[in-house]
Amino acid sequence: MRAIGLMSGTSLDGIDAALIETDGLDQVRTGPSLTQPYPADFRDALRGILGSTAPNDALRAVDRRLTELHAQAVTELRRIHGLTEIELIGFHGHTILHRPDEGRTWQIGDGALLARLTGVPVVSDFRSADVAAGGEGAPLVPVYHRALVAALPKPLAILNIGGVANVTWIGEHEDDLVAFDTGPGNAPIDDWMRATVGVGYDEGGKTALGGRIDRDFVARFLDHAFFARRPPKSLDRDDFARFRPDHLNAADGAATLAACTVAAALAARRHLPAAPARWLVTGGGRHNRALMNGLAAGFNVPVEPVDVMGWDGDALEAQAFGYLAVRSLKGLPLSFPGTTRAPAPQAGGRLDRPPVF
Repeated sequence: MRAIGLMSGTSLDGIDAALIETDGLDQVRTGPSLTQPYPADFRDALRGILGSTAPNDALRAVDRRLTELHAQAVTELRRIHGLTEIELIGFHGHTILHRPDEGRTWQIGDGALLARLTGVPVVSDFRSADVAAGGEGAPLVPVYHRALVAALPKPLAILNIGGVANVTWIGEHEDDLVAFDTGPGNAPIDDWMRATVGVGYDEGGKTALGGRIDRDFVARFLDHAFFARRPPKSLDRDDFARFRPDHLNAADGAATLAACTVAAALAARRHLPAAPARWLVTGGGRHNRALMNGLAAGFNVPVEPVDVMGWDGDALEAQAFGYLAVRSLKGLPLSFPGTTRAPAPQAGGRLDRPPVF
């Protein structure tokens, strides 16, 4: 099937849209993609509803605007690349609340409205069924990672550094799949840069590379109970919001927060079934040299951006939700006991079809 996957990440930077042709199993052919940055006023409005626990007028307005922006991304991708005969859209929406320990996860975005605006069937609400079954609801991309690395030597690990960072460990056998959130990713660095420098992120890690790491702060960060918990486990974007190095200048704070993201990923090794011989890094964090240098020094095995495999690390998560949409349509599981702690493999997603006139 020809599907477009849509991803609005926890970094609040914008929408990734990507074409994928897949059977939802081992056949994967990727196509063109684009990133549509959020308008500044919408980004602020979206940030303002994070953590909301009940609908309100502001949230409803953001929900509708988010959906309209995703429809624009689909239209633009199709226009630029002349894409016809799109059969399905995978619409992740945007996570504003994630508390699986309370049985709650909330991704805003109106799948029915998106289907009407695009004229294409839409699968959305990928996480709720897993959480309702007792799972963490995240991460969901590991089954797509498994399809991508089918021909590669194993065990290996894929580290996704978005707003939150997560790891997928893949072993020799089909059931050898372990995944969990490792800790904060880019979100604390982005928020720090916005507060201290007035820019949205640390481009290339240049600010962090010019700073000094507060090792005592990193040690206190690693004392958080999350790191001792056995996986699967997942995080809300703001679970570590109180860890702000407000006593430091901009460069030292960026360096220290980058070191925290690295330290969290290194700490994840204790929970893996076997040491990976290779780490592939995806997500926006792979562009941050402070992060990549720290990971390479700490893991002491090859640490490479997924681009070395010919994959598009900026589009990979969007591709994954196109892949997951096809699996959802076929009733195939999206999550597994080793990836979300669900008691059994879980299907999920909700299908909305465009109206027929």
